[in-house]
Amino acid sequence: MDVVETVVRYVFLGAAACFVLGLHLMNTPGTARRGNLLSGGAMAVAVAAALVLIVSRGGVTATAWIVMILGVVVGSVAGAHAARAVKMTAMPQLVSLFNAVGGGAAALLAVAHLLQETDLAHLGARITVPGGLDIVIGTVAFTGSLVAAGKLQGWITGAPVLFPGARVLTIALTLAATGGLVWLVAAPDSLSALLLLVVAAFILGVIMVLPIGGADMPVVISLLNALTGLAVALLGFVLDENLLIIAGALVGASGTILTKLMADAMNRSIVNIMLGGFGTGAGTPTAGADPGAQVRTVAADDVSIQLAYASKVIIVPGYGLAAARAQHEIATLAALLEQQGVEVSYAIHPVAGRMPGHMNVLLAEADVPYSQLKDLEEINPEFSQADVALVVGANDVTNPAARRPGTPVSGMPILDVDQARSVVVIKRSMGHGYAGIDNELYTAPQTGMLFADAKQGVTDLVAAVRALVR
Repeated sequence: MDVVETVVRYVFLGAAACFVLGLHLMNTPGTARRGNLLSGGAMAVAVAAALVLIVSRGGVTATAWIVMILGVVVGSVAGAHAARAVKMTAMPQLVSLFNAVGGGAAALLAVAHLLQETDLAHLGARITVPGGLDIVIGTVAFTGSLVAAGKLQGWITGAPVLFPGARVLTIALTLAATGGLVWLVAAPDSLSALLLLVVAAFILGVIMVLPIGGADMPVVISLLNALTGLAVALLGFVLDENLLIIAGALVGASGTILTKLMADAMNRSIVNIMLGGFGTGAGTPTAGADPGAQVRTVAADDVSIQLAYASKVIIVPGYGLAAARAQHEIATLAALLEQQGVEVSYAIHPVAGRMPGHMNVLLAEADVPYSQLKDLEEINPEFSQADVALVVGANDVTNPAARRPGTPVSGMPILDVDQARSVVVIKRSMGHGYAGIDNELYTAPQTGMLFADAKQGVTDLVAAVRALVR
């Protein structure tokens, strides 16, 4: 090993350490930005070091130079544009596309390595086992992530897509992928085995995600992220690159932990989620709900009085707030209330929005102080002390029906919004959430419904509070 390669290996090791530290910093909102910058910077250095290593080994043709330069330029421009131009409501789709790119790249590199390796028969299982697994997992992550992005973007229906024989087809594809892997290990030079592996995994990724409804997308995104990380780690074993092993293992482990946490937050098993079908309810009242209960509507002027003269207000953001892009308006309302001496905090449910941390990122964009963002366990004991709970576009995560058995959301940890002295819900209509059931919070005696688009409703509240305290 020459001096250049030795230095590059140490750079890779330093980059891997920065990945670990960056992931640790992302554990809390206050340091997440630094963690992201540290990880991104380490990746940029690692890419530069990889280019130096390739050039130092010689034999780089003009075509190779063009490919590398185009890859760096196109990837950098596309990534920068996507990060700046994407709307916050489209962030889940972007994350899904990133998952697809990572999984697809890992699978393609494994395929290329297996095709170019001249001594596969001698290397045997040391290359073909991790390589075959990488191809299966990476391809499933690629196509599954594309389907998830399509569902989130609305290009594919967000409802579960179910068809006769879907389960049988999934089992058949799984067996085909397993058979292709065994065949590849037994016959490393077989193009037929490699083709079977790729095709089976490609279709399997699509079939796995189509039956999953929009309510489960936060968990699916986390799971696909974990699969992408695992594929990258396996590629590291194929290429004998420690940096890929470490980075992939970090993504895989963190994605797996997050998947488990998100599933627990919905009180559903990962297996149950992957079987799909959730979110197809017909909108019937929940068992135990009063079908004759009345909804009390309120106006912005009435709500402004409650807010301005409250001691403690808890804001509960949901996807409706994100869809309306009302994060800046809600931040303005909170700041206005704080000027009047009102204590304001935000209740963040783990599955609020359409991806893990969606609400945190959304509110951070509006410069909401991190100290005001409180998760479910921390905020629930405070609802009984709140004068007003202001729910903006959240539905299932506030439904008291979760406390009773026999409903689609039974056992799901919810925000105890109904414990507040007064509840105000800003919502466009009485439409249901993904669970397809009535929200009993809306007919509770202490609840007032302010029917409006989230952005317009909050804007009206800001104007009414200003006029009141002027």
